[in-house]
Amino acid sequence: MMKTGYDLLNDPFLNKGTAFTIEERIENGLVGLLPPHVQTLEEQARQAYEHICRKDAGIEKRRFLMQLFDTNRTLFYKVFSEHVVEFMPIVYDPVIAENIEEYSELFVNPQNAVFLSVDEPSQIEESLRSGAEGKDIRLIVVSDAEEILGIGDWGTNGVDISVGKLMVYTAAAGINPEQVLPVILDCGTNRQSLLDNPLYLGNHQKRVTGHDYDVFLNTFVETAERLFPKLYLHFEDFGRDHAAALLQKYNKTYPVFNDDIQGTGIITLAGILGGLDISQEKLTDQVYMCFGAGTAGCGIAHRVYAEMVEQGLSPEEAKKRFYLVDKQGLLFDDTPNLTPEQREFTRKRDEFSNAHELTNLEAAVKAVNPTILVGTSTVPGAFTEGVVRHMAKTTKRPFIFPLSNPTKLAEAKAADLIEWTEGRGLIATGIPAEPVMYKGIMYYIGQANNALIYPGLGLGVMAAEAKLLTDEMISAAAHALGGIIDVTQPGAATLPPVDKLTEFSHTVAVAVAKEAVRTGQSDLSEEEALQNVDALKWVPEYK
Repeated sequence: MMKTGYDLLNDPFLNKGTAFTIEERIENGLVGLLPPHVQTLEEQARQAYEHICRKDAGIEKRRFLMQLFDTNRTLFYKVFSEHVVEFMPIVYDPVIAENIEEYSELFVNPQNAVFLSVDEPSQIEESLRSGAEGKDIRLIVVSDAEEILGIGDWGTNGVDISVGKLMVYTAAAGINPEQVLPVILDCGTNRQSLLDNPLYLGNHQKRVTGHDYDVFLNTFVETAERLFPKLYLHFEDFGRDHAAALLQKYNKTYPVFNDDIQGTGIITLAGILGGLDISQEKLTDQVYMCFGAGTAGCGIAHRVYAEMVEQGLSPEEAKKRFYLVDKQGLLFDDTPNLTPEQREFTRKRDEFSNAHELTNLEAAVKAVNPTILVGTSTVPGAFTEGVVRHMAKTTKRPFIFPLSNPTKLAEAKAADLIEWTEGRGLIATGIPAEPVMYKGIMYYIGQANNALIYPGLGLGVMAAEAKLLTDEMISAAAHALGGIIDVTQPGAATLPPVDKLTEFSHTVAVAVAKEAVRTGQSDLSEEEALQNVDALKWVPEYK
């Protein structure tokens, strides 16, 4: 049935608010339900932006934007897309963390998300059908919020991650908001403050693991894939005991993606490839060290390793160039409690005469002399002056990527890294960083923001109707982004700027779609796949 009156005004996908014309108001039972003046979408967007600018705190700006999202999707995306650089850190990271921590206390609207409980697996199909409302769902972002980067386990409060990630997909790549579905899997929480909080809206129980968890996840995945046959499934912020296992279980059956493992790996590889274009060096000559060997750290290492193999090294030769450091120090094959992902890159103690001393990052750096140092540790200031100056002494153009965020958890500041490497460092950060003036040269700092990659990657997969997301497609995405920077510019960044996000998303989508066709992952012709890249793009305009 066609919606009219308040039912129409309360549907965020159909509501135009004060932009309903006089004729539309008469036709749809809206006469007298709106102020008489008719606005254009442009006028509404300008008015909304001016209102946001009057708010000082990021969280207050986010809450107003979420009010727009809840009432008028078109207006929200019009405002967001026109100010994407300004609002990206407000809509998503880092401001989203504050909202997650207060989600239950401030709950007003479920924002078209689907909430699935581990205690009620029989309700999964009904819940997904209800959430989809008959729409052609092409993209789900799902999380169990066990390990949200920088803030940890937040249970059902973590639904904001799924909602926020999908907002970026639409703003950056034009994914139709009527074809996406945010899902949170409530498997309990181990955060005691949530369990003790009477206002917490999730299950008040410790996290369920083992067989029951596996059955619940498998039921969700199989049901979602059956209900939505063109689905691209994005896993987000799963714990390290589950993230890689889920990806490995399903990535040979369905087109699935884990941003923490693959997205961070792709954007880091793109930054390294961009830096190599600047330094005119070869990836296969680099020595790679990661500090923080969790889900993200191991995912990045695997992506760079796969690229080294792609560029000609044997798997054995490539692995000799990788070193993982965690809170215990350098990881050896006899280090207790290793994950399968860590074990892939461990070293033997007899490689070092002082293996027993390699219990911290500085000792490991001095023993290994890495040319690439990537930080995913959330240990603030871990890249000390001593660590960085040693790299600068032993490496002509050291790659130093402190990727932890938010700001308070970053391993180093970009300005310090430029100074300590005397301008020779090739830097990318996980947070936005202002350009650094050093000895008369302005150094631009690339932000290893996954939003530069995952929206275009997803658009490319969906446009090609790809059967799987493969390593070849991921590599094509990294090369497409890494090839955009201007290497002739003194102080050039290793990654392109976020303010060109929509352009880069298109570039990445085209590269991924072409690779899907070339490698037989798509039954479409290249022409059809590329036509779909444009045809799938949704523009925030009133219909």
